[in-house]
Amino acid sequence: MKIISIIIYLICSVGGLVLIKSEANSVNIAMQNGVFNLSMGFKSILGFIAYICSFLIYTFYIIKQFDLSYIFPIITGITQVLVILAGVFLFKETMNTYAIIGVFLIIAGITLLNIK
Repeated sequence: MKIISIIIYLICSVGGLVLIKSEANSVNIAMQNGVFNLSMGFKSILGFIAYICSFLIYTFYIIKQFDLSYIFPIITGITQVLVILAGVFLFKETMNTYAIIGVFLIIAGITLLNIK
């Protein structure tokens, strides 16, 4: 169940960010006549909900089940790599040499943290 919670967290976190990014231009925040207005598209709302769910899973389940000093760098690293890959493949963002080296360093760090 521990691994499943991490997978669900990753799906919600990365999926939420991807959905929010896909409709980033549709999000409008304004203050008019003392009234706060927030409007966003359907994908952005789903992304926001997914991202909140990831936060709740992380806060109320994952950090209770693992040592924080162990799980935080692992989950953060995996999330970073997945977000970079989503950016490259879904949004056609480019990666320079430093970004590629950074991804490999993150993967190396995750590997080192898992050596018993």
